[in-house]
Amino acid sequence: MEQELEMPVDTDIAKGLTETEAAQRLEQYGPNAIETQKKESLFLLFIRQFKSLIVAILALAAVVSFSFGDWLEGFAIIGVLLINAITGFILEWQAMRSMDALKELDVTMARVIRDANVKEIPSEKVTIGDIIWLEAGDIVPADAHVVEANQLQSDESALTGESLPVEKKPGEPDENAPLAEQIHRLFKGTAVVNGNGKAIVTDIGAKTELGKISKMVESATQTSTPLEKKLESLTQKLIWVTAVLAVLYFVFGLLQGKDLLTLLKTSIALAIAAIPEGLAIVATISLAYGMLRLAKKNVIIKRLSSVETLGSANVVFSDKTGTLTLNQIEVNTICLPEGTLEVRVNTEDKKQALVSGDGELVKNTSYQKLVELSVLCNNAHITPDTNTGDPLEIALLQWIDLQQIHAEDLTQKNRRINEIAFSSETRIMATIHQNEAGYLVAVKGAVEEVLSRCNNSLDAGQEISLDEAGKKKWVDISEQLAAKGLRSIAFAFRQTSTLPADDALLQDLTWVAMIGFLDPPRLEVVPSLKSCHDAGIRVIMVTGDHPSTAQHIGETIGLTDASVKPMTGRDIPDLKQLNEKDKKRLLDTRIFARVSPGQKLDLISLYQDQGDIVGMTGDGINDAPALKKADIGIAMGLRGTQVARETADMVLKDDSFVSVVAAIAQGRIIFGNIRKFIMYLVSCNLSEIFVVTASGFLSLGLPLTPLQILFLNVVTDVFPALALGIGKGDSSVMRHSPRDPKSPILSKPHWMAVIIYALLMTGSVMFAAFYSAEVLGINAADDNNIVFYSLSLAQLFHVFNLASGNSGLFRNEITKNRYVWLAVVVCMGILALTYYIPVLREALNIQNLHPIEWIVVLVASLAPLVLIQILKRLRVIW
Repeated sequence: MEQELEMPVDTDIAKGLTETEAAQRLEQYGPNAIETQKKESLFLLFIRQFKSLIVAILALAAVVSFSFGDWLEGFAIIGVLLINAITGFILEWQAMRSMDALKELDVTMARVIRDANVKEIPSEKVTIGDIIWLEAGDIVPADAHVVEANQLQSDESALTGESLPVEKKPGEPDENAPLAEQIHRLFKGTAVVNGNGKAIVTDIGAKTELGKISKMVESATQTSTPLEKKLESLTQKLIWVTAVLAVLYFVFGLLQGKDLLTLLKTSIALAIAAIPEGLAIVATISLAYGMLRLAKKNVIIKRLSSVETLGSANVVFSDKTGTLTLNQIEVNTICLPEGTLEVRVNTEDKKQALVSGDGELVKNTSYQKLVELSVLCNNAHITPDTNTGDPLEIALLQWIDLQQIHAEDLTQKNRRINEIAFSSETRIMATIHQNEAGYLVAVKGAVEEVLSRCNNSLDAGQEISLDEAGKKKWVDISEQLAAKGLRSIAFAFRQTSTLPADDALLQDLTWVAMIGFLDPPRLEVVPSLKSCHDAGIRVIMVTGDHPSTAQHIGETIGLTDASVKPMTGRDIPDLKQLNEKDKKRLLDTRIFARVSPGQKLDLISLYQDQGDIVGMTGDGINDAPALKKADIGIAMGLRGTQVARETADMVLKDDSFVSVVAAIAQGRIIFGNIRKFIMYLVSCNLSEIFVVTASGFLSLGLPLTPLQILFLNVVTDVFPALALGIGKGDSSVMRHSPRDPKSPILSKPHWMAVIIYALLMTGSVMFAAFYSAEVLGINAADDNNIVFYSLSLAQLFHVFNLASGNSGLFRNEITKNRYVWLAVVVCMGILALTYYIPVLREALNIQNLHPIEWIVVLVASLAPLVLIQILKRLRVIW
């Protein structure tokens, strides 16, 4: 209720700021934003590229070269070190830009009153003096003084540690009191959990209570995602394996009396070859590009770790309204005591078409009273440009707009003085108004709840007794509407000369009518459900709606058939005392109706206990615990509350189930891409390790210099890996079962494939070296060049081996990836430069090769590609 207060800011409470005033204050006070993490400067980002293990090894290699007087190689290594840093800087900068672009897509909105109209704006544009409108499920956008409150409560646990909701009232705030005791103020970042109200903004951005403690957020360290930990573990294992090889090689060489400088260079070469340079950076870019692709498909991923989980989901609990239906709610059937009207509302032409029923019913007292209650018991706002509020309440106002009735006239004659906000527990909303006859209580809500509070019915302008038989008749009508897929809302009122006591407000009501709302099913959901079935994903509808309505929608979209009935919340057994029969019945059910928020949590736990990875969609504040409990919380972007969106791991901008399926598919593609480029990098690095180690143990000399290995790692490996990471992926990902999230990135079959890839490249290159030396009789320098170019090209061609095993030989996700072709062309161009530019030739010890030697290089580099493709067709390797 409004209360006369001394306002801290000069603003008209009823009209709010004008747009001109708001723009001036935004310019004066700045945006309503808190910088939770200082952005790293480009200079520091570049310097950070030198803080890595590979840099330390490169520096050691340069020191060794300078110590033995090999100045050219020493400076060349420093040059490669700079190239490595620049490459890492560019890739990481690109990843940061991608992540910034994603953050800009996830904008928190706030409702403000400006120029006497309620409008939705980005919360960053809320300024001092704005009148904000808040209701259950909203996140408070700024610190504010309460000026109007209807059962308004906020959850301030994140700010004060107080676990219970705090009731908020208008009044003069005591700013010296502890935050937990300031009942007249609202604080930025806290959640409204009940009721609604207005408040005037007093502080924004860094000046808010949340802003004052933001430095603690800045200093908090960011934890690694599970994927990053797996990548780190993989890198460490490779380093340890190579370290053992390097030590054994060094000791073996000393025992054989080999040159110390050669042994040191070879050991350093092995150490360099062990590190899959660019692994973490390419993984980040792969995730970022995948998330940007999802953003274009109306899916905003809020946590990097969610991407890994997405591809593993095998159970999805989906809400009905707006997710499996279009959320284009409209008044369809009006059930009055005197008869029923079926209408079609056309908001574009401003017309209402009568489909069936007596058109004269619109003149009845019951119809007129229904119109009045639809206006009064309503918090939505519609304008020619925008609509704000609950979709069902918007549908009511759009229907009223066609009656040639001015809603303002009704609200002026019936001044609202209080409200009982809708909650999932009561399933009723009521507004209390003062008029010429005294006090009017306007009520709307679930049919059963409203009927239980009614003693009379408005029939032909007269209030008559409503007995149990009469109530059953209305319940039966509600069942009939539900069977047609309509959602029923009941309307009732109470007119008194004096204001009833609070506990009597919702008693002794008079029944008026019932409206059936149509929300057509999304027909595009049908192929998405089939895709889920093919992908081993079970889709389960969980709704608070009527079971008959849920069943009708489920049958229409192919989720279930008439033989499988929904289970209501009343029928769900206690999960703590669940026997095997009840457990099987629950797990076989595909539609749950009339379920409570607590039961959603229980269902998630039931499936998670079976080892399932559960996705859960939700939109309300009461869905927040379930969204948090699920492995993947999926909030609705259009109709979802801010609390739901903040809690969730991903947000659907279009609220469509089709987007859920697209997100799961993209999650699988992203992880598949990451696995592909890891297999590529590791197999390439292993081939370098095998070539160097085998040559050492066989006393064949040093086949690759440290600088040549560096060149392979930094130049010819990273770009193809990056191309694999950002590709569009395998189109058949939704025809396979979900991946176990506990499994390693590379399973045993993948490791076997990687080792075979590396051995085939090693064998081909070593055979080329042996053939050149023994058959062609070329010198050691040329032999080194043959090994270098053969391995370089073999690794470039190897990128085409990473196509999935069941794809076509020439038409697959790799050959259709334009980035792969670009990477191959660029790397071949760089290889050509090493042969023709003198300074590069000298640094890499490049000699002129004869045509026969180039033929050996070409055969040796293509042989692994051909052999691997044969093995893949024979299903020997992945």
